[in-house]
Amino acid sequence: MTGSSGKPAVIGVAGWKNSGKTTLVVRLVEELTGRGFRVATVKHAHHHFQIDDKDTDTARHRGAGARQVAIVSSRRWALISELKDEPEPALDDVIAKLAPCDVVIVEGYKRAAIPKIEVRRRAAASHVALADSDPHVLAVAADHAIETGEIPSFALDDAAGLADLICTALRLRNPS
Repeated sequence: MTGSSGKPAVIGVAGWKNSGKTTLVVRLVEELTGRGFRVATVKHAHHHFQIDDKDTDTARHRGAGARQVAIVSSRRWALISELKDEPEPALDDVIAKLAPCDVVIVEGYKRAAIPKIEVRRRAAASHVALADSDPHVLAVAADHAIETGEIPSFALDDAAGLADLICTALRLRNPS
């Protein structure tokens, strides 16, 4: 549940390219929502990304110069903001714009000062351990045997075990 400040708990999932971050985030969302928590996610992209095709109405609105475009239907809505020459917003600012929820899972943001789970996979682009230099790493999830010292390690597909760790570390009480 959200804290007394009304802010959601935040947990990061960080690792190198091709380490399995997205797969783990999806599994954690499924596990935590299955337990009754309201979950939001924030994904960091290191490149120009497109969420609407060049031929959609919203893309045409943005192309014409609109700084923000909202698209709304009876099933979902989205807000797209163009930064132009403004800097990328801080993670805290992005989280503050989310709808009320119990926990936010942040994918990427390797250097953010938030509690996080490091993801390691043999197929990853790098094998440099983030936990060696990041005191915010609570656990490591890997697809192979690893030595993590004092930090707990989990199998990459152990979403239930990782969700238990998240609930304990972030003091989340089961909403049901």
